Amino acid sequence: MWVRIDSASTVPVFQQLAEQVRAAIARGALRPGDSLPLAKTYRDLEREGILRTQRGLGVFVADGAPRLCHGERRAAIRRQLGTVIAEGRRAGLTPAELEALCREALEEEP
Repeated sequence: MWVRIDSASTVPVFQQLAEQVRAAIARGALRPGDSLPLAKTYRDLEREGILRTQRGLGVFVADGAPRLCHGERRAAIRRQLGTVIAEGRRAGLTPAELEALCREALEEEP
């Protein structure tokens, strides 16, 4: 089951999720006894320290979440850069040319 959240919508996220779960059940994509990926996602994120649960109050973003998520995103971008650098080297570009391309790209982006 894939969930689509429209952040520009005036419909709250929880309501978008509820509507999509109802629709998935109605069309047979979710059946009695099926596990919802959302519950597992919350548990995994809580175990990673990104979410915290307060019994009776709900689930909240943990204090350390921004730092943890920034580190993960930085690592993913670094891997992507490694792929691009390897492709550039295969194309015969020198380190100086690759660096110049990176500078150009940085100057083009807002």
